[in-house]
Amino acid sequence: MATRFQVLPGFRDFYPDDCAARNYVFDVWRKVSRRYGFVEYEGPMLEPTELYTRKSGAEIVNQLFCFTDKGEREVSLRPELTPTLARMAAARHRDFRKPMRWFSIGQFFRYERHQKGRGREFYQFNCDLLGETAAAADAELIALAIDLMRELGFTTEHFRLRVSDRNAWVRFAESKGLEGDGIASFLQIIDKMERTPEEKTRELLGVFGITLEAVRKLIGSGAEVSPVLAEVVENLQQRGLGDYVEVDLGIVRGLAYYTGIVFEIFDIGQGMRAIAGGGRYDQLVELIGGVDLPACGFAMGDMVITDLIRATSEPCRRLDEAIAADGAVDVWLVLADETKQAEALSLAQTLRDAGFRVALPLTPAKVVKQFQQAESSGAITAVVVGSEFPEVAIKDLAKRTETRCAAAALVGALRDLLGNS
Repeated sequence: MATRFQVLPGFRDFYPDDCAARNYVFDVWRKVSRRYGFVEYEGPMLEPTELYTRKSGAEIVNQLFCFTDKGEREVSLRPELTPTLARMAAARHRDFRKPMRWFSIGQFFRYERHQKGRGREFYQFNCDLLGETAAAADAELIALAIDLMRELGFTTEHFRLRVSDRNAWVRFAESKGLEGDGIASFLQIIDKMERTPEEKTRELLGVFGITLEAVRKLIGSGAEVSPVLAEVVENLQQRGLGDYVEVDLGIVRGLAYYTGIVFEIFDIGQGMRAIAGGGRYDQLVELIGGVDLPACGFAMGDMVITDLIRATSEPCRRLDEAIAADGAVDVWLVLADETKQAEALSLAQTLRDAGFRVALPLTPAKVVKQFQQAESSGAITAVVVGSEFPEVAIKDLAKRTETRCAAAALVGALRDLLGNS
């Protein structure tokens, strides 16, 4: 018996409906990014492993699909895009007007335990603004992130964007006598507080002589603890987006390269993983490429956001409509007279040249069966080519109406019909 192959753990097959759902999310990502003046870029799927270890340390190797290539180079399938962006920006930053508004949609790979909302292969939207230190840049990215959610159909009932300032914690740690690696370790404790038992958190903080009560007091202090954070929040309120934003100093994000404002998007009521996250990273481009270029950015993966769309009524309705529209054709050509096959083929090509989505039978079939095929395909109209050619019949399959016209006038007739359908 032949071996039956299955998809590898953590990887996915995309059947047509799955692909249509993925492309719908991609289209929203692109539309909203361009609305904010961002341009699309892309980097290679394979990078030197050192690019990732320089950013995240040697321990990152355990999460990489890494190998030695035929040129004896240590390389990895990319687990994220920010190091590539830093490399690219450092190489040609003089060629671009500042601030650089860039976004990308690409495929990524992480060798880690796969679970709901997280796979070993996934697609991710990355959006970054480089060359600007003003708090308005952070607010611009946060506004874009909120508008992505709104464009997908989510409202204040469905999500919150939680925003914080890591520098508030750095100042707090310094006031307690911490420095260097001590501050980094302290921030890791704060980042994991929600997922760590209280007594364990107390124990970890106690190593640094810090009480849990002091930490909770800072978390409860709100935006006034950070002038930059207060400015970002006010900026978002002026845009009318304040209801989507919650100041939460418990958000610090675990990655050490963040240097200021950080934020994450969470659903309300579904209990999913963070939907998106990011922040300011003013030193990474210099670390990777030796160029002092401040930056801020965020990422959103396709798996969690698609799960949330399917779990929420209005976003799911929009998605279902997009999937149906993706699979539907504009015109199904019904061949009612086999002697007119050449005319039907020519007509199909004419319609396709005019930009219509057209399908036609590939083997002889009764007219009734052809109409059944048209209905099941989701076709909007059927055009019947029969013995009356060059006159054809146009059937609106939804309204069950019929009109007739000359084949030479069909393009215009269909444009009128489909434009009003």
